[in-house]
Amino acid sequence: MRFSIPLLLSSAACALALSAPQKPVVISYPADTPPSVIENAIKEIEKDGGIITHEYSLIKGFAAKVAEATLDKISALGEEFAPYIEEDVIVRIDGSTDSKDE
Repeated sequence: MRFSIPLLLSSAACALALSAPQKPVVISYPADTPPSVIENAIKEIEKDGGIITHEYSLIKGFAAKVAEATLDKISALGEEFAPYIEEDVIVRIDGSTDSKDE
């Protein structure tokens, strides 16, 4: 019993440390980007606990909820085919925007 409480506390601390805040983003690539580059980026996001919320068919890209550290990894993956990463927001006709986190 003595060992179970510290083990439980350390497990809880590890779980909290691993859950980095995620933000909604749109990641797009140049038109000549091979599908394998996009697939590798999606795998990296999912491996790090991110969620792909939409895959686009008209442009080479996708929307996701992802941690900031994962965005750095994805940027490093695309040396030849650099991704364009922007925050996913709602844009209104009057030009105002709202974050999709709200």
